[in-house]
Amino acid sequence: MTDVTDDAPSQPTAFELVGGEARVRELVDRFYDLMDLEPEFAGIRALHPPTLDGSRDKLFWFLCGWLGGPDHYIERFGHPRLRARHLPFPIASSERDQWLRCIAWAMQDVGLDEPLRERLMHSFYDTADWMRNRPG
Repeated sequence: MTDVTDDAPSQPTAFELVGGEARVRELVDRFYDLMDLEPEFAGIRALHPPTLDGSRDKLFWFLCGWLGGPDHYIERFGHPRLRARHLPFPIASSERDQWLRCIAWAMQDVGLDEPLRERLMHSFYDTADWMRNRPG
């Protein structure tokens, strides 16, 4: 019997393609800066507490793991249970779409490559659409 080893290089994770923790933090900070500054995101901003510091940390921790990096969120809080954690907040198509426009803008502003942005937007859309808990 011969030993078979897989010498093929592994594909980089989305976390690595984004640029690691520093770049994820930059993305999250830009996302929440836009949410705070741009009137078109007032609907989703209203769903957050007055200060966004905790939200910034939680999204950063979550995205690190979701993108294939360290599971900071799970280490602190256990399984994300995204839908259950967001049920108290009214999320319809308008909130989903605001969130998606905000993250798309943030990804562009931090300089993520277009193919990576498109790949992530497909995944973000699927997740954001699943989070809807109100008609419309």
